Amino acid sequence: MIVALIIFLITYILMLSFQKYRPYIALTSAAVFVVLGLLNGQTGLFREGLTIGGALSAVDYNVLLMIAGTMGLVTLFVESKMPALLAETLISRVPNVKWAVTALALFAGVVSAFVDNVATVLMIAPIGLAISRRLKISPVPVLIAIAVSSNLQGAATMVGDTTSMLLGGAAGMNFLDFFWMNGRPGIFWGVELGALISAFALLFLFRKEEQAVSAVVETKVEDKVPTILLLGTIALLIVSSFIPTPQNEILLAIYNIRSGLICLGLAVIGIVYSCIKKRSADSFKNVLRDLDRDTLLLLFGLFIVIEGIKCAGVIDAIAELFYNFAGNNPFLLYTLIVFASVILSAFIDNIPYVATMLPVIASIAAQMNGGAGVEPYVFYFGLLIGATLGGNLTPIGASANIAAIGILRKNGETVRVRDFLRIGVPFTLAAVLTGYIYIWIVWGI
Repeated sequence: MIVALIIFLITYILMLSFQKYRPYIALTSAAVFVVLGLLNGQTGLFREGLTIGGALSAVDYNVLLMIAGTMGLVTLFVESKMPALLAETLISRVPNVKWAVTALALFAGVVSAFVDNVATVLMIAPIGLAISRRLKISPVPVLIAIAVSSNLQGAATMVGDTTSMLLGGAAGMNFLDFFWMNGRPGIFWGVELGALISAFALLFLFRKEEQAVSAVVETKVEDKVPTILLLGTIALLIVSSFIPTPQNEILLAIYNIRSGLICLGLAVIGIVYSCIKKRSADSFKNVLRDLDRDTLLLLFGLFIVIEGIKCAGVIDAIAELFYNFAGNNPFLLYTLIVFASVILSAFIDNIPYVATMLPVIASIAAQMNGGAGVEPYVFYFGLLIGATLGGNLTPIGASANIAAIGILRKNGETVRVRDFLRIGVPFTLAAVLTGYIYIWIVWGI
């Protein structure tokens, strides 16, 4: 177990130190675990061997297909200019800068519940820049508000963020379970309550910005098909959640990746349609260009790495540490998971963190109640809330923050750490505390 833990820690340190090469580090580590698993009979490093088949079966292909398909749809959606039109329409209905920034941030949040957070920032940031220039105010706080709001709403739905997809896969949740699950309101409502409270935080932060704002709806949507496909994806994900589990092995295999097939299938339809309409392969090239291959390869490698440390007993050992600290007190454990996730995600990428912690939480929940186990959902939701929002504490804590800061720098703006903290800290505290209280009230054991 010690050797597996050392390899895992080295993998994490290397990923933090050389972020450009994270996918290759994860894949190399996965290969090392597979080799050690195959040699387990001679080395005895693992409690149980890790075969090539076992490693490949540990990969959640449904999640990978969902991410790839959603990325393709988002590229087409941005190209259609529908997000820009919606943002302009929204801004044209507010009285001043304070409400314009808050409305833009809330709109970014709504979009990011169904679209990747970075893509959301890329969609909404140009509107924020245009408004800032027109009113001669600094665009720095405007784009930071858009970024942090995007990070919050990524946890609202199963397709909002990679971490949500990971949770859905690990917990066996479908699209509707994020709204209503086991007779109780889902995590969606906790996120929305957090968004509401954080909106008041933004209004307070921008309380001095009373300049009148006037916006003209100028953008023309070039194609409504991507919007229809995006809405169709959501509708089909909902419908698929009612399909009964088949008994046939082949049908069961397809059933287990149905969400991914829906996302990928509609993305392919959109690409083919766009290429035929434009009589060129530009849309296909754009989708390939925007496809985040690094995230897909990173997750592929991490799924195998996590299976490796699980076979070595590391997951159970980490779970035991948490359990020894919190004992049989679910509230203490829940609190520890939420706020440890907030702090850690402020400095490390939340995707590998959530991927690692999901099996840990499942193991902890199984040990509780004298070994009889408890439902892990309250801990799962606490993990997602903490890990998703913790990235808002620092400029490097989330990809959306990095994207927003990159846009600002390209436009000649200087972003200081205190500029980010001024908005990120109160926004995060307001949203985290709201979600923390809501989830315990609704899902507490």
